[in-house]
Amino acid sequence: MEKNGNNHKLRVCVATCNRADYSKLAPIMFGIKAEPQFFELDVVVLGSHLIDDYGNTYRMIEQDDFDIHTRLHTIVRGEDEAAMVESVGLALVKLPDVLNRLKPDIMIVHGDRFDALALATSAALMNIRILHIEGGEVSGTIDDSIRHAITKLAHYHVCCTRSAEQHLIAMCEDHDRILLAGCPSYDKLLSAKNKDYMSIISMWLGEDVKTRDYIVALQHPVTTDIKHSIKMFELTLDALISFNKRTLVLFPNVDAGSKEMVRVMRKKGIEHHPNFRAVKHVPFDQFIQLVAHAGCMIGNSSCGVREVGAFGTPVINLGTRQTGRETGENVLHVRDADTQDKILHALQLQFGKQYPCSKIYGDGNAVPRILKFLKSIDLKEPLQKKFCFPPVKDNISQDIDHILETQSALAVDLGGTNLRVAIVSMKGEIVKKYTQLNPKTYEDRLALILKMCVEAASEAVNVNCRILGVGISTGGRVNPREGIVLHSTKLIQEWSSVDLRTPISDALHLPVWVDNDGNCAALAERKFGHGKGIENFVTLITGTGIGGGIVHQHELIHGSSFCAAELGHIVVSLDGPECLCGSQGCIEAYASGIALQREAKKLHDDDLLLVEGMSMKEEEIVSAAHLIQAAKLGNTKAESILRTAGTALGLGVVNILHTVNPSLVILSGVLANHYVSAVKEVINRQALSSVKTVDVVVSNLADPALLGAASLVLDYTTRRIY
Repeated sequence: MEKNGNNHKLRVCVATCNRADYSKLAPIMFGIKAEPQFFELDVVVLGSHLIDDYGNTYRMIEQDDFDIHTRLHTIVRGEDEAAMVESVGLALVKLPDVLNRLKPDIMIVHGDRFDALALATSAALMNIRILHIEGGEVSGTIDDSIRHAITKLAHYHVCCTRSAEQHLIAMCEDHDRILLAGCPSYDKLLSAKNKDYMSIISMWLGEDVKTRDYIVALQHPVTTDIKHSIKMFELTLDALISFNKRTLVLFPNVDAGSKEMVRVMRKKGIEHHPNFRAVKHVPFDQFIQLVAHAGCMIGNSSCGVREVGAFGTPVINLGTRQTGRETGENVLHVRDADTQDKILHALQLQFGKQYPCSKIYGDGNAVPRILKFLKSIDLKEPLQKKFCFPPVKDNISQDIDHILETQSALAVDLGGTNLRVAIVSMKGEIVKKYTQLNPKTYEDRLALILKMCVEAASEAVNVNCRILGVGISTGGRVNPREGIVLHSTKLIQEWSSVDLRTPISDALHLPVWVDNDGNCAALAERKFGHGKGIENFVTLITGTGIGGGIVHQHELIHGSSFCAAELGHIVVSLDGPECLCGSQGCIEAYASGIALQREAKKLHDDDLLLVEGMSMKEEEIVSAAHLIQAAKLGNTKAESILRTAGTALGLGVVNILHTVNPSLVILSGVLANHYVSAVKEVINRQALSSVKTVDVVVSNLADPALLGAASLVLDYTTRRIY
């Protein structure tokens, strides 16, 4: 110690919060106590150690002949989320006085408990050096966040595995202050020589129980999903009852949800069941022997995936609490433990097996390494932490317009004929567009959407675009909150009750928005077209079908069942032609591309379509374009059909004006230019005088469907409401 400039013994404060962390800290405490010429040891006990319901486990510290310098009652009872927060607050209130009195050179903090976070926070703010045990590990719950937060507060790190060491380095911790020591508890595990294990088994499980013929169960609540973890515990107990083996059940820890888990135990009569022994605490030396000779361990304790591997005992790890940890081959994960049968099957697979012993978490020599590391700490070094950040490119100044242009959306347009995907910039520029024929079946269509989106997302990198999300425009009725197509139009087959959001979001790891194509057209106008800055307007799409969207007070109207703005199905005649929706006299039955094609085909079948200046190949399909061309060349019957279609559309617009009273009507789609004059004439002739002044314009957007799909993404990411 002299060589590092320390001219006094290193005063070490070890704070322990519960039975689990004491099993890791005790070997270090014994090591410190054994070298009084180098160290002074202060022991602080807090947390569940001091609660009777959790076994008053501070007594085992006294039995190990350690002097407890301070006992802090820091647990606020309630066993819910609020109680955990209040417990942290209570510890923060009480700890400063203790630390001022003890004045330690270094505090040793273990693991990922909320109590440990209070210890690390207090020590860091009071300029006390912190040595953190078990940093860098990954489990899978809120414990990860707490553990990594303590890592950022700590000055020195003792980790147990090579992966944990690499994680700490990746978190920018100073490599010189990281010790790969292994887990201190392994020093005790691997040196356990107690041959009288049968008396321990008999004491806790009964004299008739044989080695490898019983189960140890230890399950804690998952604080990020308490309701599910309680249900999972209930299923575990049901499976254990059915499995019919003697079982030692340890009570859960003090986390939120533990009270409900204990209620489940009592509801099922576990404490009085002949096959079960329910206990609050087992001394660590005895617990080692129990798990070493068990037929299986089940639950979600870190002990199962870490310490038990040293004996090769089979382990069933339930749920997500420990799924991120490194494990030996003795661990069988049941990540989604949602049925009793699944847990029971895992018990049948694992019980009674013997696996090779694992030393992933230690080789039995952690404590000597940790003591040597402690002795090397130079108290004269600056306390301020240094982070080893990776090299970063020099900053290059950027123009805000450049940043906005490179922020982009993936836009998907599901039309009756084509499936299109585009990269659309914040300014509405279509940077790249991909088009394929829309497949006829659900499976092929979804597969093609995913394929095209993945390709477009990859290409976005090459064109300097950062994709913020995916917007999808599709025909039919859509639930935009859930991203589900409820009912499709007849133009898109096999497209009802389709969840688009989940598979695309899972594949691209991006947020996904979905809406009806008419609503998307309105959003496109609001962001990029005539509707920009307009409080109330209506967009009508005149294409293969007739659709639209209504913007009222700057917000898109969806309706109570997402059926608002089905403008193509406004009825303008009681005995008009039949519509694809099954009704008669809808605007769409008169003015859509399909309706015009139908009328053109009738004329063609009667040899009344073609006039001078027109010609058609024999195999050519008659379309609405032929009808429009014939009308322009003087075909009076074609002119009459278009006039009727324009009148029907105009009457629909009048109904819209009288219903929502917009200040602007935008006609969009391939037929908009052919209808705008007729719509204005009908408004002038049929509408109330108070709405006749409405502006009717033709959209100037080249691709409203794709731009609208992009708007779903871009409006959200720029915090605009729709």
